Amino acid sequence: MSYLVLARKYRPQIFAEVVGQAPVVKTLQNSLLHQRIAHAILFSGVRGVGKTTLARIMAKAINCEADTDSKPCNECSSCSQITKGQSLDLHEIDGASNRGIQEIRELKEKIRFLPTSSKYKIIIIDEVHMLTTEAFNALLKTLEEPPAHVYFMFATTELHKIPITILSRCQRYELKRVPAVELTTHFEKIAQAENITIEPAALSLIVREAGGSVRDGISLLDQMFAYGDTTISHKDVIEVLGLTDRDIILTITKALLEGDRATALKTLEGAFEYGIDLKRFTSDLLECMRNLLLIKMPDCGELIDLPAEEITQLQEIGGAFNFETLHLKLSLMMKATEELRYTSQPRIALETAFLKIIEAGSVVPVSELLGQVTSLLQGDTSSAAVTAETAETAEKKPTSTPAEMGSGQPSATVAKKKPEAELYEEPQIPKANDQVEELPPPEDADEPPLASTEPFAETAGADDLAPPDAEKEDKMESPPVIAPHPHTHDVRRDWDDFIEYVKDRKVWMAKDLQLAETAREKDGELHLHYNDPVTCTLLRNKENRKLLTTFVLDFFQKDLSVRFILPDMTSNGDDNGDEENPHLQRQQLVQNPLVQMTVEIFNGQVGDIRIGPRSR
Repeated sequence: MSYLVLARKYRPQIFAEVVGQAPVVKTLQNSLLHQRIAHAILFSGVRGVGKTTLARIMAKAINCEADTDSKPCNECSSCSQITKGQSLDLHEIDGASNRGIQEIRELKEKIRFLPTSSKYKIIIIDEVHMLTTEAFNALLKTLEEPPAHVYFMFATTELHKIPITILSRCQRYELKRVPAVELTTHFEKIAQAENITIEPAALSLIVREAGGSVRDGISLLDQMFAYGDTTISHKDVIEVLGLTDRDIILTITKALLEGDRATALKTLEGAFEYGIDLKRFTSDLLECMRNLLLIKMPDCGELIDLPAEEITQLQEIGGAFNFETLHLKLSLMMKATEELRYTSQPRIALETAFLKIIEAGSVVPVSELLGQVTSLLQGDTSSAAVTAETAETAEKKPTSTPAEMGSGQPSATVAKKKPEAELYEEPQIPKANDQVEELPPPEDADEPPLASTEPFAETAGADDLAPPDAEKEDKMESPPVIAPHPHTHDVRRDWDDFIEYVKDRKVWMAKDLQLAETAREKDGELHLHYNDPVTCTLLRNKENRKLLTTFVLDFFQKDLSVRFILPDMTSNGDDNGDEENPHLQRQQLVQNPLVQMTVEIFNGQVGDIRIGPRSR
């Protein structure tokens, strides 16, 4: 007799022998016990987890002749015939080979007849997702209302390919991957039954290679039993299966985390000389880093399907590193794995990736950085060296809060000067609730301060932070006026540019301005000459005139008032109260304490001042 492979020799024949599918087994046993068996059952899952095996056991249990609750008995004639593959009432069909509508028609003709020796006809279709759409449609009516003597059982590895009309007519059971612990126990029993001794480390490698598939793991065991003698070592498994030594993976992972370039590159050199599969090597390295990351996460231990001794090794390697560092290095390794797919020099690319991962270093959490910044602001800034001139400026400078410059207020641009020979240090600004020592009034307090007329002159107010008394208020110096130094435009030369400027904000206003005969600057006013008063009626409206004045101030950067010159009047006669409002806003903005402080700190000057809308 030819050799029977272990996957067939140790195939479960009763429910008690099924490995790792306890919930599904219990449901099927209860359905048999309570006579609640569905007429169509669908088993889905990855390869080698027991889909077809459960379908055969269920077929034996349905036709079992024994008078017992624990079916199948595996001893009666019906069970024996199904086990040997001799039953005439069990039709097992390969969906990949019999996928057309003609095969389904022949099947429907067969199920019309009553069973010959058993109580029921059982139809098992393996890889049912391979059937064509026409074959599925031909099966729909029969599957929904089958004859009383027929049961359907389907098995598939790709559940998403089955039409929803078929799924809705079946009772579905999704089989999961078998955990590593149960696979280890099952493989140890097989090794003992075959009188083979296998080292725990070697068995761990086989379990990891099985990937949750019982059949794949038993096939690997069969291969190792054929290679070795009575004892199988860890080294034997690596050599026969062409695997990457687990010690190499752990050594490289540890070197990447600790920044040991020499160890990482030398270990990689040895792995290349051994002839490793690069794709498999990087996959194992990614899995190792993922497990390190999961170990650091609380309540995620069940996501790591590894033996206990290997989990202990990973805990020792990753114990000295935080979650952020492990996450960064895993992300870099994933990126390197994707890049290796498209490179013509995989070894150099992998070595470069290792160096990049090592150079990434340790990651400091944001919370820790914020804590360090807070401690520096609270305690260490008192020891900073501040020059005497900077300290004096900080004491005399008026204070203001950022709330004074709200989002609804106009904005001012501060043009920074070129740095001078000496480094200007930023003065310390006392907080509002700090106690500040009051300064004696200056000797020349009775004389009014003179505003500086030089472009880059430094100015400072004598404002004290503490509330002054009534007697001191008269002696306190008011903040000097800061003269802006804008980049002005000429009305006559830049009138067309001004029209375009207004057009971006108010199209109709730009069109009305184009109807003006002339536009001239005279005595601080912008004279707009119109031959027909009707053409400027809308512009002379108070709100529109105020907006036009804002545009004029923002573009020309001059204190200009808008005056309309009409044929029958020398003055437009409108109230100038609203017109002067933009001028007042500009003056208040340039004298804002925060603007003054910014000019003083950066030793700069006020540039363009804009108070109008930015765009249309």
